[in-house]
Amino acid sequence: MEWMDARMPVTKVWNEHLAEYMAPKNFNFWYYFGSLAILMLVIQLLTGIFLTMHYKPDAALAFASVEYIMRDVPFGWLIRYMHSTGASAFFVIVYLHMFRGVIYGSHREPREMVWLIGCVIFVALMAEAFMGYLLPWGNMSYWGAQVIISLFDVIPFVGPSLTEWIRGDFVISDATLNRFFAFHVILLPLILVALVFLHLVALHHVGSNNPDGIDIYDELDEDGHPKDGIPFHPYYTVKDLVGVCGFLIIYMGVIFFFPDMGGILLEKDNFAPANPLQTPPDIVPLWYFTPFYSILRASTETLLQFFAYSSVIIAVAAAIFTKFKLPVRAGFIILGLIAAVVFMNSSGKAWGVILMAAAIVCFFLLPWLDRSPVKSIRYRSLPFKVALAIFLVAFFILGYLGMNAPTPIKTLMAQVCTCIYFAFFILMPWFTSIGKTKPLPTRVTVKEH
Repeated sequence: MEWMDARMPVTKVWNEHLAEYMAPKNFNFWYYFGSLAILMLVIQLLTGIFLTMHYKPDAALAFASVEYIMRDVPFGWLIRYMHSTGASAFFVIVYLHMFRGVIYGSHREPREMVWLIGCVIFVALMAEAFMGYLLPWGNMSYWGAQVIISLFDVIPFVGPSLTEWIRGDFVISDATLNRFFAFHVILLPLILVALVFLHLVALHHVGSNNPDGIDIYDELDEDGHPKDGIPFHPYYTVKDLVGVCGFLIIYMGVIFFFPDMGGILLEKDNFAPANPLQTPPDIVPLWYFTPFYSILRASTETLLQFFAYSSVIIAVAAAIFTKFKLPVRAGFIILGLIAAVVFMNSSGKAWGVILMAAAIVCFFLLPWLDRSPVKSIRYRSLPFKVALAIFLVAFFILGYLGMNAPTPIKTLMAQVCTCIYFAFFILMPWFTSIGKTKPLPTRVTVKEH
């Protein structure tokens, strides 16, 4: 090791990021998902390498090559199911990882960059999943890609040209399949690995958060080490192994016994080859996109009219009840009227795309929207807990509605949940700053086992 360390700082990196990296000693169940996300990234990369050995990125051969992998390649069915189920498992873990960040305030100072890089990882993961979804060249993959790519048409001036450039043709074709294969196999995995590296570097620079949301470096011992900190290795490497074992039992159980999850993980329409002349009865994305897809479908003339009237009401209320000077109050009313005109004279499809994009952008703004004097949900006020619970219910309902064909009742439910979704972020500076918070402990609290 002396010979190696003289030429490459292996021991130094090991000590800084594992053996001597001090982590809070009160990590709980919610802190499994960071290491599980890395595990799933590795699984997806390895299984993807084996799949590319037999997959043919050709519109005439792609579907047959997937069938060949499933039926003729030794254990090809296992590799394929590990990859397809792994995509859903990856999103489950990432969603839970982000939820832990919200409830324990991991997006707050000084961890804004950790959160922002994590949000970029989430967007890159969505792009990676979408492009991989087309590769089996099933009928739902084909038409799903057709619908999603056509959304770029709403971009002013460059929309049609951009859509044609993304497809590489006037329709979804062999050119689209080839470029999506290149992005899915080469470009986006490289971007994801680089982002994960930056995410870990940023995290280890500012230190890990904990369920109490307090800084462990506020209380140091005579050696300058945090009193409530323990080395990440071996304590949390062993703890994470327990989480890995539990996760693999569930993950492999789904692969062996329920790989399609009744059409949720693998749609029935995708077991038929792509057919440009046969549109599936209901074109829906995979479950991890459905909350945002519901927001897209909820954008109708009715919702835009509601937004228009709400803009006027909010502007007038702000002009009446605020203590600003008269010109500022008049500005509120003018802005409200402009917003109302814009909503009333815009297409539902255009605003659907805007709202769907805004639903993701909202997560990037979270560090500056949250005004609570405490970080952890353990000590936050009741209004935040109520708002978070309502938001979660709305998010799950949006996900469910996105997997089903729209009806007037379901569209109305999606519109209500869309309003709740955005209200959570818009009103966050208000409901995080009101209510009574609990006093923070001076040191982290640990429950005895």
